[in-house]
Formats: sequence, C-alpha cells, structure tokens
Amino acid sequence: MPMLEHLSGKKLKSITVLILSPTRELADQTNQAIKDLGKWTKTSSMPLYGGVSKKTQDKKIAKGVDVVVACPGRLLDHIREKTINLKNVDLLIVDEADTMFDMGFLPDIKQILTYLPDFRQTLFFAATMPSEIKSLTSKILKNPEHIQIGVIAPAKTVKHSLYKTTDKLKEKMLLHLLEYTATGQVIVFTRTKRRARFLAETLEKKEYRVVPLQGNMSQNKRTRAIEGFKKGQYDILVATDIASRGIDVSDVTHVVNFDMPNTVDTYIHRIGRTGRAKSEGEAFTFSVPDDDGMIRRIEKILGETIERRTLEDFDYSGFNPSNQHRSRNTSQKSNKNKRNPFSYSAQKKAFRNKKRSNSPNKSEKFSDERSKSKKDSSNNNRFNTKKRSTARTGMKRKFGNKRK
Repeated sequence: MPMLEHLSGKKLKSITVLILSPTRELADQTNQAIKDLGKWTKTSSMPLYGGVSKKTQDKKIAKGVDVVVACPGRLLDHIREKTINLKNVDLLIVDEADTMFDMGFLPDIKQILTYLPDFRQTLFFAATMPSEIKSLTSKILKNPEHIQIGVIAPAKTVKHSLYKTTDKLKEKMLLHLLEYTATGQVIVFTRTKRRARFLAETLEKKEYRVVPLQGNMSQNKRTRAIEGFKKGQYDILVATDIASRGIDVSDVTHVVNFDMPNTVDTYIHRIGRTGRAKSEGEAFTFSVPDDDGMIRRIEKILGETIERRTLEDFDYSGFNPSNQHRSRNTSQKSNKNKRNPFSYSAQKKAFRNKKRSNSPNKSEKFSDERSKSKKDSSNNNRFNTKKRSTARTGMKRKFGNKRK
C-alpha cells in the first residue's frame, strides 16, 4: 500500500519500482497482488522472467510501465540488450533474499545494483539472514533499520505426524498412505527435480491424478500444472521447494514431506501450504535415521514433540520403527553423562592416562637409573677384563715366554 501511494503522485510512464523475485510463480503472484490492490489507480505493472517470449516483454516495456517484478536472470538479459531503462528507479525491493542466495542469484543481484541510481530506497525481505546477505546489506544500505516480525510458525490447525522409514520403503509407504487415508488435495515435497518427476510418473501409473512441478519445466507447463491443481484437475502435486514458492492454493488438506527438508524454515514453508483460513490440515513427514538432528530442531521451533506413527498391515521388510524409537531414547538416557569414546578430547585424555600409567614415578625412575648404571658399569668392567685377558694371551703367543 505505501508503494502504491508513493506511485500515485507520479505521472512518469517509466520504471519507478523494481521488485526482484526468486521464482516465476512468486513474480506472478506479486504482480497479481499489485494489480488487485491498485485496481482503482492508474499504476501499471508487469512480471519479467524467462521461459516466455522476450519480444512481447520488449513491447510492453517500450509502452511504459511503473512497476516491474523481475527474476534476476531475465532482467539481466534486458539490461545487456538495452531494452530496459532503470535510471528512474527510486524503490528497490528484494523479496525472499535468503532464497535468492540459496539459488545462487547473489552475483546477479550485485550486478543489477550497478545499473540502479545511487539515490533510492532499498527494502530486503527474508525469512532468515545468512552472513552473505548481511554482508550485502551492509554494503548497499545506509543506516538500515532491522525489523523482525517474529518467529515464523505453522498454523495451529495443522497436525504433524512422523513416519520412521528407510529410503527404499518411502515410495511404498506413500502409496499405502494415499490408499488408506482420506485426503483431499495433497502436495508431496521432494528435494530433487529428478525425484519429483520420477515420483509423479510412478503415481500416474497407479492411476492417481498427479502433476509434477519442478524447475526444469517450461513456464507454460508450470503454469498449466498450478492452474490445473487449483481447479481440481489434479489431486496430487509433486513439487520441489524452489518451484513451489509462490503457490497459493487454499484447499490443500495434506502435505507429505517425502524427503526431510534441509532447514527448519523450509519445513515451515512446506507446512504453510495446508491449514489455511482456519481449516484443518495434516503434515506427514518421512524420516530416515540420519534425519534425527533436523527433527529435534523442528520440534524446538514447534514447541512440541511430533507424534510418531506406524502403519498397520504394512510390510516394513525387517525394519522395525517402534524398536528404533525405544532403542534411540534408551541409549540417549544411558549415555547422557558419558563421554563419547571416539571424540578427540576423550582420545587425548586416554592417551595421557596410558602414558602416565606406563611411566614410573620419580623415585622409581631414579632407582632404575642407578641400577641400570651399575649394571652398565659391571658389564663394562667384565668386557674390559676380558679384553685385557685376550690381549695378554695374544702377546704371549706372539713373543713367547721371556723367562724361559
């Protein structure tokens, strides 16, 4: 709203506000919000990203536009070809700066900044502030104000569940859950584009209405996937974290973390797709033994222990999740005050103790040295006596007996 108020008094048909977004979907969503809020104003805006015709974008920019919501890559294409003019930008907004950093856009942002006027207002929005982002803000912002709204947490209407499993059992477990759980629309999150594509193909073979959403898809395919999911043409959306940024679907009943997220913030973003508008939602998370550390961090943010569940009538193929929970908790309690025998400090202490036990005390050492000295002296005397005796015998043999 302050941005629209800022633009209301300006009559220049040139780019005054530049908003940088990490993904096409988020750029579209931001652009639509500007249009909705500025419906009764004369403010014009447009998204700018790859995967669509650049000539169409060139024509629209040439006609004049107030706000551009751009992805860094396509914006740099326009800058290099001199089809865009940023000399009148007086407000720069970097949306989801932490995601920009994760996607490797930081060098692009630095390059874009060189084409902007020095006199401008700059706003950074981020869920987290990595050291690289802090370093960038300290360089390009003058006496910035830091505003922290609070710790982001999922809606209280979302119920969290954890399913212990193995990588080999994940696909089988997902099919079991989908078959025996009353679900509406479901979003399944994976870590990689390849797995999202493969998992969607597997579900499609099982006759589920499913569509993938990942970064290698063209913009038209991504748009059709999101619109089809919104309209109910698909029941399941299999997505990666980056591709899913900006998805706004209100009827998602379940979120499945097929792969554990890399950060707590990613978990919060994923779970935020369900339980909207005070409606109830469920979040199922598949966890392998290596995920225990992340689970503890997530539970710390949630302020509660996530419910552990097992599937009835499911073939775990020798893997027993119930025993794993108990053995893990028991070992944690029994080893709570024990030093890790493999840690560096423990090894160093054991080495010192061993060295101390093997080395004699001062008096013993002195006594041993004296006895050793006597022994060496005795040996030397015997050796010298033997040597002298041998020498005499040799002389007798050589010169004979003089008295004779």
